[in-house]
Amino acid sequence: MQTLLIANRGEIALRVMRTARTMGLRTIALFTDLDADAPHVRAADDAVRVEGYLDIDAVVAAAQSSGADAIHPGYGFLSERAAFARAVEAAGITLVGPSADVMDRMGRKDAAREIAIAAGVPVVPTGDDAAYPVLVKAAAGGGGKGMRIVRSAAEYDEALAGARREALSSFGDDTMLVEKYVERGRHIEVQVLGDSHGNVVHLFERDCSTQRRHQKVLEEAPAPTITPEVRELVTSSAVALARHVGYENAGTVEFLLDSDTGEAYFLEMNTRLQVEHPVTEAITGLDLVELQLRVAAGEPLPITQDDVTATGHAIEARVYAEDSFGGFLPQAGRTSIVRWPGGSEARSARTSTTGATVRVDHALEPGQVVSTSYDPMLGKVVVHGPDRETARQALVAALDDTAILGLTTNAGFLRTLVAGDDFRDATIDTAWLDTAEIERPDDALPRIFAAWVSAMLTAVVDAGHPFQSDGWRAGADPAPTVVELDRPVVVDRHRGTVDGRTVRQVAAADHTLTVAVDGQRHTAVVNVQPHVAEVSFRGQRFVFEAPDVFGDHAVAAGDGAITAPMPGTVLDVRVTDGDRVEAGQVLVVLEAMKMELSLKAPFAGTVVGLAATTGAQVALGATLVQVEQEVQPDE
Repeated sequence: MQTLLIANRGEIALRVMRTARTMGLRTIALFTDLDADAPHVRAADDAVRVEGYLDIDAVVAAAQSSGADAIHPGYGFLSERAAFARAVEAAGITLVGPSADVMDRMGRKDAAREIAIAAGVPVVPTGDDAAYPVLVKAAAGGGGKGMRIVRSAAEYDEALAGARREALSSFGDDTMLVEKYVERGRHIEVQVLGDSHGNVVHLFERDCSTQRRHQKVLEEAPAPTITPEVRELVTSSAVALARHVGYENAGTVEFLLDSDTGEAYFLEMNTRLQVEHPVTEAITGLDLVELQLRVAAGEPLPITQDDVTATGHAIEARVYAEDSFGGFLPQAGRTSIVRWPGGSEARSARTSTTGATVRVDHALEPGQVVSTSYDPMLGKVVVHGPDRETARQALVAALDDTAILGLTTNAGFLRTLVAGDDFRDATIDTAWLDTAEIERPDDALPRIFAAWVSAMLTAVVDAGHPFQSDGWRAGADPAPTVVELDRPVVVDRHRGTVDGRTVRQVAAADHTLTVAVDGQRHTAVVNVQPHVAEVSFRGQRFVFEAPDVFGDHAVAAGDGAITAPMPGTVLDVRVTDGDRVEAGQVLVVLEAMKMELSLKAPFAGTVVGLAATTGAQVALGATLVQVEQEVQPDE
């Protein structure tokens, strides 16, 4: 193996390239027109344009034209497509992953279930054995796509239709599996590695219970709540299953642990590298991508089961382009400032005084456009400490140091979640996040930061002052910025008052401001432009529009205009002009980043203006439907 094509994009493409480079391999990137200047393209030794990352023929042709003798698919896209594995094999190229036959057998949840039974692995009851509530899920997919919880017969048809539609869109197959839904469960998964010489090992387990709508949010290793007996059951079952199918390369066997009964059930096998593989690397000290490449080259595993040890505790937080406090809607836009903990490299590590290390895998930089065309994950913040509590506290600090402006992300939500008692006490199960109410961080301190910098920029024009330079304004000329304010902020050089609170400036450089508010120090990243100020405080992005920098922004009462709460594609239009609709009736279904959102009538009335058409791309805030409210007769 000399030249490796990475059939992916973003942070996983960069992560694979890092290991490939240390092994002396030449790397080839793929890119679409949207990704022509993306970080993974610039980092590779060469790059080939394709129309789409899911185009099997184009990806194989790119490997052939660039002289690649191996392809690493990363995760997502073609990573679990048996048809892709067969095409790669037919072209005489090595796929870094299992065979097409194993993908066929284990990639489908229905087939994998039967194999698990044959291997003596416990499985979740399905079909007639599963009384409500049940989980309807795509047999051909993963990643939480094509799944619906059904609690009654009345909900079944609608849930099944929605899951089928999502499965067909995501995987090209709408075959469904119906199984028992465990109300209080923990998601436990085991990392396995197999080679072509019959060797199979596990690299211990991960807990991925903190998830929303079956999408993982936080992952950790080892699992903090399982007993030694359960650990032995899931790890030995995972190895037995991998041996049974002759599994080669890296794979993950997923289990559901019923918190009420203590029983563990096989869920599925992911025949690829996982997003959360860094937590396993952290506790074992092994490079999973290096092991993948060596196995793909025909080498035997360089480790035995006795060589694998787990040290300390690791936690990973997935940073998404989404508004977690606004319905978890996908977000799009151009970043202005991007700060990751430890630096701006694609992978950075920092050791704290507690012995914890921080690693960041990402592919996001200042000035980058994030669209809804691809998965919303922007990066991963990973910490490793001598124990879980040290790691947790280090992750809180790392998320405090994460600042992304110009685009709304879930970093502040992650910080609030990790700092909370529920995660601290490891009581979060797979359903918890779907019902928990996590309060949006208060904007009082961020408002002070915005007002302080705005006032300094307005009042001070002397050369050399930290607020006068273009360090506070991305890409601007070195001239004063004038920001309109609706009330005076009393500032005397480095101290003053804001909203009656005493503020003293401690440090200011390169958009980072540290102030003492009533004697207590706080730090934020601030970007002030005419008429708007953005503040990143404890990971959360706050936007204040002047002249109402201090004022509350009330949402106007609806007038019947149904607008797009996110940029995306109109998936379904269920009304026509003149239709009478009831309050709560679904009018339009919008899709972005593989997430469906149903837009409903705010009140009973008549459709008087329909602008949405199925298949149309719509911008954030675009009016899709106008509903005229029904006038109630006087009694």
